Amino acid sequence: MRLDKFLKVSRIIKRRTVANEACDAGRVSLNGKTAKAGAEVKAGDILEIRFGDKLFRAEILEVLEHVSKQQASELYKVI
Repeated sequence: MRLDKFLKVSRIIKRRTVANEACDAGRVSLNGKTAKAGAEVKAGDILEIRFGDKLFRAEILEVLEHVSKQQASELYKVI
């Protein structure tokens, strides 16, 4: 699954266009490397997003196309 789509499906970022903008600005890293919106994500990957001076870091546990709002937080584990 594409990184921008995963960010939206998991509800880490609410809209895919905002996820694209974050990736284009270089604020998203996947496994320690700056990631583009089209990067493929898989279970076990480490995701880092910089929101201003805050750093959000999570491990991707599962990649699913469609999930409910309650299941969205089960796709990743905050580290």
